[in-house]
Amino acid sequence: MVDVLIILGSQSDMPIADKVTKTLDELGVSYELKVASAHRQPDLLDSIIKQSDAKVFIGIAGLSAALPGVISSKTKKPVIGVPVSVNLGGLDALLSIAQIPPGVPVAAVGIDNGKNAALLAARILALSNPQLAARLEK
Repeated sequence: MVDVLIILGSQSDMPIADKVTKTLDELGVSYELKVASAHRQPDLLDSIIKQSDAKVFIGIAGLSAALPGVISSKTKKPVIGVPVSVNLGGLDALLSIAQIPPGVPVAAVGIDNGKNAALLAARILALSNPQLAARLEK
């Protein structure tokens, strides 16, 4: 069982995912990383989400950034969205993630801010993990 499942909408989002994985590694949080587009590979994305036993999901996407919302629509677990700066300075992706409809909650972090996504995931996990909470204090 992994703590966090990181899903990228595109392989080109890997530099942002690297920020997430570096921070999770430093905190000793287990994770898995997958690439699946909400638009181009909806069946693959659905399968990845359904098969995952992760406690928290991080969706990294640019442009219309539908990925985090689609993930949230398929799970009751926490979802964190990371908007990627592709066009319009990432504002398009940020607004797409922040304006998810009611009933499909997604926490949004800043544009390209993979580190904050990892820290937020760790804080969520630390609610039931005193050892992780102690590592976050350092």
